[in-house]
Formats: sequence, C-alpha cells, structure tokens
Amino acid sequence: MQQNRFIGSLLIIAGTTIGAGMLALPLAASSMGFPLALLTMLLIWALMSYTALLMLELHQDASPQATLHTLARQYLGRPGQWLATLSMLFLFYALCAAYIAGGSEQLTARLAVLGNIPDWSGALIWTLAVGALIVSGTGKVDLVNRALFILKLIALASILVLLMPKVEWIRLQATEVHSMAMVAALPVIFTSFGFHGSIPSVVRYLGMDLAKLKRAILLGSALPLLVYALWLMVSIGNLGQSALINHAGLNDLIAGLSQAANAPLLQQVIAGFADLALATSFLGVALGLFDFITDMLRQKRWITGLLTFLPPLAFALYYPSGFIMALGYAAIALVMLAIFLPVAMVWRRRANESSKTSAKTGNGTATGAYKVKGGTPALVIALLMGLGIIAAQLLCA
Repeated sequence: MQQNRFIGSLLIIAGTTIGAGMLALPLAASSMGFPLALLTMLLIWALMSYTALLMLELHQDASPQATLHTLARQYLGRPGQWLATLSMLFLFYALCAAYIAGGSEQLTARLAVLGNIPDWSGALIWTLAVGALIVSGTGKVDLVNRALFILKLIALASILVLLMPKVEWIRLQATEVHSMAMVAALPVIFTSFGFHGSIPSVVRYLGMDLAKLKRAILLGSALPLLVYALWLMVSIGNLGQSALINHAGLNDLIAGLSQAANAPLLQQVIAGFADLALATSFLGVALGLFDFITDMLRQKRWITGLLTFLPPLAFALYYPSGFIMALGYAAIALVMLAIFLPVAMVWRRRANESSKTSAKTGNGTATGAYKVKGGTPALVIALLMGLGIIAAQLLCA
C-alpha cells in the first residue's frame, strides 16, 4: 500500500510538472543551442528540487493539512500570507492566459477548414468549453482529465519513437548563442519545472515519511527533466537551431517537425499531443483558480466562473500569440511561491530554532530535526537565482 502511494506521489509531481509549458521549450530554448539549454534545464531542476526539499523542512512543524498559505502565516505572519495569496492569483491567471492563447491558436487553425472565421472565435470556444466543464464540478473534471492524460502519454511516446531516428546529431552541437533571446528563455524554462503546488498534497498522502518524500520529489522532478531533454533533442535535432528560432508559434513548430520527419501522420500526432497538453494543463490550473476564488469569495458558481475566466480570456483576445509571453510573466509569481517564500520561511524557522536552542543549552547547536544541506550559502544562492529569473523576464518584457 505504501509503495503504491509512493509511486502515486512520484507521478503526481511528474504529472504536475509535464504540461503545456513543454510545448514552448523548443521555441524558447533553441536560442541557446542544445548543450547550453540542457545545462540550464539541469541547473533549474536542481534549484527547484532544492526549494521543494525546503518545503519538507517546513512541513515538519506544521499541521498535516497545511498548505502554502498556512505555512506562510505560521512563519511570516499576515504579510507573508497576503504575499502568498497575491502570488498564487498572479500565477493562476498568467498560466490560464497562456493556455487560452496557446489553445485558441490550435483551435482556430482547425476551424479554418470551415471557412474564413474571426481570430477571436477559437479563444472564445476554447474558454467556454473548459469553463463549462470546470463549473460543472470537480468529479467530471477528474474523469475527463484522467482520459486526456493517458492519451497524452501515448502521443508523447509515439512522437519520440517517430522523431528520434530522424535526429541529425550535428545539429545538436551548434553552439551559436543569441544573448537576449537566451535571457528571454530563462523564465519559460523555469516555469516548465513548477510543481511546488502539489507538495502539500503529497505530504498529506505519504505522511511525514521524509525518506520517501525526498525520493518522490527528486525522482518525480527528474522524470520531466528527462522528458524535456528528449523533446528538445528531437526538436533541435530534426529542425536545427536557426529554423526553430524563426518559428513564430506552435503551429509552425508542429508543421516543421512533421515536414522534417517526412511523416504526414506525425503532424496529427504532434498536434494531438499539443492539444492534450494544453487541455490537461488548462483544466488543472483553471480548477485550482476556480476553487481558490470560491474559497475567498463564497459566491455562486457562475459568478466564480466569470471571475476565473474573463481576465485571462481578455488577455488572450488582446494578445492572440501571447502563449510564451504569458508563461514568462507566470515565472515571476512562481519565483515568489517556489523560491522566495520557501527561502524566507526556512530562514525564519532556522533563526527561531537557533534562538530557542541557545536559550535552553547556551549554544546554537541544532536540535536534530531534518534540515536541507547547504546552510545559509545555499539559501542565498537560491535567492540570487530567483532574482536573476525575475530580472530576465523584466529585461525582455
């Protein structure tokens, strides 16, 4: 039973991480070339794994039902809780805007076979379909999401099998670096490794079994790293760095990969995977935002639905090609939630623990509770990396 829960927790973390952000990786990271992009992903995975382990350190002294908001209130008081709330709203809205923009681009391309239709129609239909499902209840969302997730994994495996033999390894050795484009890619890559919102659920599921929790986090986040590396390999290896840099959006990427592999069926498989990735990501984030607003305002479901979907829909209508832009801005909120808040809370916890220990024993000896290795230098490095990601987004905005 515990082994099943461990595997389930690992897959929750992996499933939360692998989403629509993966689609933007080749378009954003190609500016670095494959070797540097792979190194960047490895560093960001290490950063996010480290701050996830910081969350485990915090959960030791908290209620089993604790969320990020209760942890922020416990360690940082009311201001910390407000910061967590605003960051969560910012992140949810930015991600919903990205998924509406990306999904509507796909849907509009498919509706084009019906004739000349307005560009806004895809965004409206896509939002209404997902919105109606969300408002109908979590049970229906769960059933639809399970089916879509299974189909997504099948499509991903098919894509990798079809594209891997076509990889031209010389293209992966290209090291031309476009400096500003590389800076702009950092927030997009960072957002693709966001899984911290699922940590409280995993803690409740496994209990405070630190050994299993640490393995679930490290392995569950390493699986997306492997998937992303393979996806970037087949994208750059089939199209080349220059071609990817010149692609304007998801449709161009899909068409380019299909043409490079000389497999017309592949275009449908990749397009299907893109649709499924966008749908599962949109469903998960929109449900989280809907429940978050419900908990805050206690309004009727249709009113909550309007508050959930109208702001991101407005963004998608104003910026129909704003998929990567919205993911970049989501990185700012994710830095707050996944780096700044955990670092600040652990800093406060360790300071309080040190002062209590000193008062009891006359020295600053640790009490023996679990602490993530690295001490203060590691906390400072994580903080500086978070500042760098925010600076990259603001510099390229």
